[in-house]
Amino acid sequence: MTQRTTGTALILGASGKIGTHAIRAFTARGWTCRKYDRSAGNMTEAAMGCDVIVNGLNPPNYHNWAEIIPEITEQVIAAAKASGATVILPGNVYVFGAEAGEWSEETPHQPVSRKGKIRADMEARYVQSGVRAINLRAGSFIDPDKNADIVSLMILNKIKKGRIGAVGDRSVKHAYAYLPDWARAAAQLAEKRDELDVYEDIPFPGHAFTLDELKAEIEGMTERALVYSGFPWWLLRVASPFWELARELLEMRYLFNTSHWLSSHKFEALLPKFEATPLETVLRQLDIDPNHPVAAGTIRESAV
Repeated sequence: MTQRTTGTALILGASGKIGTHAIRAFTARGWTCRKYDRSAGNMTEAAMGCDVIVNGLNPPNYHNWAEIIPEITEQVIAAAKASGATVILPGNVYVFGAEAGEWSEETPHQPVSRKGKIRADMEARYVQSGVRAINLRAGSFIDPDKNADIVSLMILNKIKKGRIGAVGDRSVKHAYAYLPDWARAAAQLAEKRDELDVYEDIPFPGHAFTLDELKAEIEGMTERALVYSGFPWWLLRVASPFWELARELLEMRYLFNTSHWLSSHKFEALLPKFEATPLETVLRQLDIDPNHPVAAGTIRESAV
């Protein structure tokens, strides 16, 4: 049995959704976590003595990715080179384009969006840099803290009124990642870092379901009928000339009409004992049932 190799992790964007869950997951496994936000000063100095850097930095609301993402990337690479730390990246699916099917570490990077090109360039830069990096690639995050994730903002924002946001084709599969699960997996992979290649692209299978499947699941759990509520994409088009977030969301609309899911093969080979949180448990932590609300303080991380 492989000895657990913990140490010190520098959590970038410690107050954001990725950073928050990373701190919980790494701490639960015995890691010492240092918190870093962009106002905290020199990243390289903060990284000295760290074994892992979790890159949870991301401009809010997709703001100015073209300039900020490359800037963050260079800072993280410099910090990793100086400290010798392994970087953990929350990869996404934007790099794959719009060809439906199962996406894996072997799927060509053929982005069809501006943000997809930015992310593809970012990943290529990590490969070229030679720093040790684990790219744990996930679909749309589901955050039980409801911290500006797509599911809370666009799909289940009216669930207490019996409505599900119809953001796209209701029969199309979409890849999702329950954020506490992603963070647990990141911590476990960090402990295997010395066994991995210099750069590892690891799809995180998470959950994949259609809107119709989600609707049926919630109806079965709550014993009440739900209706679809059309998402106002037209309003985003009207607002896009003067609202940055509207423009950025419109660019990613294709993902809700392109059936996709992430391969589990590589992930299961690396973490064969990993137990994902069941979808029913995930949904209950989102407080979907007005008759049985989640009491304050009852949301817990899944077992390690």
